[in-house]
Amino acid sequence: MSDRATAVGPDGAPRCPWALSTADYVAYHDEEWGRPVHGDDALFERLSLEAFQSGLSWITILRRRPGFRAAFAEFKIDAVAEFTDEDRERLLADPGIIRNRAKIDATLANARVLAGWAPGELDALIWSHAPDPAGRPVPRTLVDVPAITPESTALSRALKKRGLRFVGPTTAYALMQACGLVDDHLADCVARRA
Repeated sequence: MSDRATAVGPDGAPRCPWALSTADYVAYHDEEWGRPVHGDDALFERLSLEAFQSGLSWITILRRRPGFRAAFAEFKIDAVAEFTDEDRERLLADPGIIRNRAKIDATLANARVLAGWAPGELDALIWSHAPDPAGRPVPRTLVDVPAITPESTALSRALKKRGLRFVGPTTAYALMQACGLVDDHLADCVARRA
């Protein structure tokens, strides 16, 4: 991780430096990353995509997100929970997604587990692990942004205890960042919430 503070974007505004390598990143950084996400299906999508990202760059996932959405029935939990062995084979052959057998199997298994939960239960569980923002220092450089936290470790443990897979502490923290449970935009970033 770099110790860089914000960098000037194409419009002259300061942003987190990771966001400036492509226009796709700028849009994702400005419009999505760190913004609160609620709803079981929306959180299932984010959790699944973060798991697929493991070991890859986020831009790879971001650029394939339309393919993922098409392949996984827009990440509707009940629909994915009904996927058959034929669907699994279709996914393994789909060039529009990451064709990793373990990650595909985890996504299908997670949907089956989540289909048995009460509506809003995933949302409530994830958001119950949001740390108190008053207790978190505002990051000034990328070095100040952790990869895992006690909260992400606890969230990972809670998800695993409930039967979910591919939800380690690093994946859980990336989910927390992406879904607005934490605001890791740097202090001077134009996208940081006040």
